[in-house]
Amino acid sequence: MHIGYDILNIVGRTTVVYLAIVLGLLLFGKKELSQISVTDLVFILLISNSVQNAMVGSDSSLLGGLVAAAALFSINFLFRKFSYKFTGFRKVLEGEPVMLIYEGNLHERHMQKEGITMEELMAALREHGVESIGEVKLAMLEIDGNISVVSKEMQGKTHHKRKKRSRGFVR
Repeated sequence: MHIGYDILNIVGRTTVVYLAIVLGLLLFGKKELSQISVTDLVFILLISNSVQNAMVGSDSSLLGGLVAAAALFSINFLFRKFSYKFTGFRKVLEGEPVMLIYEGNLHERHMQKEGITMEELMAALREHGVESIGEVKLAMLEIDGNISVVSKEMQGKTHHKRKKRSRGFVR
């Protein structure tokens, strides 16, 4: 009976730690997800090391580690299922894309809210082959932290066609 209690204890502690870390990462904002720096990586590694004992307590056995890992996989699986099924939950967890530029007009308030500097925005534009804000049809901070850019020049050149399907084969 003691083993069952230990397993439930590890699952409970792991769940609390998982939720606390997810909440902490949500507070950082989506910008941090795609633009991880060396200090961010060190931070993540140190956090994972520091919470290990909080998850398994004094149980440093193989079983304790496997139970904690199984709990993490299970919680993550449930979060993904809830995110897929419930739009509101997904929006809270992942956020929504944020418009930074529309038709050459900069949305400074959105940039300030998301913590995007002009240097970061201009770097993203250059990565997309755009030299100035005036050339941008649309720039969005996506939920994964990347900045997507559609230039006015490329707008008419890019087409996405759906292929017709017949009996499961693509024509």
